[in-house]
Amino acid sequence: MKTQQEYLDLDKQLLWHPYTSMSHPSPHFLVEKAAQCEITLSNGKTLVDGMSSWWSVIHGYNHPTINAAIQEQLSQFSHVMFGGLTHKPAIELAEKLIAMTPRDLQRVFFSDSGSVSVEVALKMAIQYWNTQGKPNKQFFVTPKSGYHGDTFAAMSVCDPENGMHNLFTGALTRQHFVSPPPTGIHDPVKREYLEEIRHTFQTHHQHIAGFIIEPVVQNAGGMRFYNPAYLDHIRTLCDEFDILLIFDEIATGFGRTGKPFATDHTNICPDIMCVGKALTGGYMTLAATLTNDKVALGISQEGGVFMHGPTFMGNPLACAAANASLSLLNQYDIVEHISQLETWMKEALSPCEQLKQVKEVRCLGAIGVVELNNSVSLHKIQPKFVELGVWIRPFGKLIYLMPPYIITQKQINKLAEAIYKVASEEAI
Repeated sequence: MKTQQEYLDLDKQLLWHPYTSMSHPSPHFLVEKAAQCEITLSNGKTLVDGMSSWWSVIHGYNHPTINAAIQEQLSQFSHVMFGGLTHKPAIELAEKLIAMTPRDLQRVFFSDSGSVSVEVALKMAIQYWNTQGKPNKQFFVTPKSGYHGDTFAAMSVCDPENGMHNLFTGALTRQHFVSPPPTGIHDPVKREYLEEIRHTFQTHHQHIAGFIIEPVVQNAGGMRFYNPAYLDHIRTLCDEFDILLIFDEIATGFGRTGKPFATDHTNICPDIMCVGKALTGGYMTLAATLTNDKVALGISQEGGVFMHGPTFMGNPLACAAANASLSLLNQYDIVEHISQLETWMKEALSPCEQLKQVKEVRCLGAIGVVELNNSVSLHKIQPKFVELGVWIRPFGKLIYLMPPYIITQKQINKLAEAIYKVASEEAI
């Protein structure tokens, strides 16, 4: 039986963690178990989780309802290929997704991860225009400060300068970038921003297949909140210039912004929408790309087929987990519930506004952000949060919370107190 330290030493020697140096790795902490909103380490220390494991574990860990759904499906079959075969969990999940997403989205394509769902969306847009006799429409417009995943096509529509993928610029398709939407969820719409998009569309529309954006919140690009009204205007511009509108709801979907989907803050519907992360309640990797009949039937005219087919597409275990997760969401008023979480986070994080190191505190739905004036060192700051009994993973200048929806006010207060303590230190 290996000791805790032996496991950690092997981890350091063998495993390459995300965004981590093999020669100078950040500290990693060995997890023994997790339940509800708490992660227990192998040394017995319990941490209140403020991250929902990268924003996905919305119902908390080890939920009995999702556990039972997976176990029941496992007793029947764990996987079958989706080519030529189908199964009830996938059909029921598609039915649930269509019922809860914007009205025009009527077709569902499953994939393995959020990044791949973006790849699928981009391929859908290009293939659609090809079938419509416009094969030159091969490129995309997207705002800077966006993040859409780590695979190649997804990287091409991430921020090209300050994002994580600028190392690969020479190898990526050169897309068209506009400025990020002006911040301020309630600030008036700036017409000059819309004119910038209009100019880009006017200049390049013959080559543009789609406009892709994270609705209402640009997440990994800086936790930037912007007025949803911009999206209504962008929809109009897309229609005017014959451009498909793609919403990346991977991080914002399933209640995170205070509505079932960030799209619900608007009066419009995208042509294509990507969902993932919280789809299975954080249990298994699964994503979906939803589209309208115009795109789906346009690609399929004259017997055309969509050219994508993941091996584990529509995995029954993942679909069973997702069905259970969505059923749990439907058991309460998500708008009222997330509003309560937002109120708790605003109150708990408000003392941070008085710190000289803090530039801004902002909250939206189940997202709480403390933006500092200077970037933090993850290597130094992560262990400090663990010492305080919380799991928070900052990036750049941001210390933020995206907790599970079952979190209590007491647990939010503990997270916020830890942020205040760490942020108040001079040598952060």
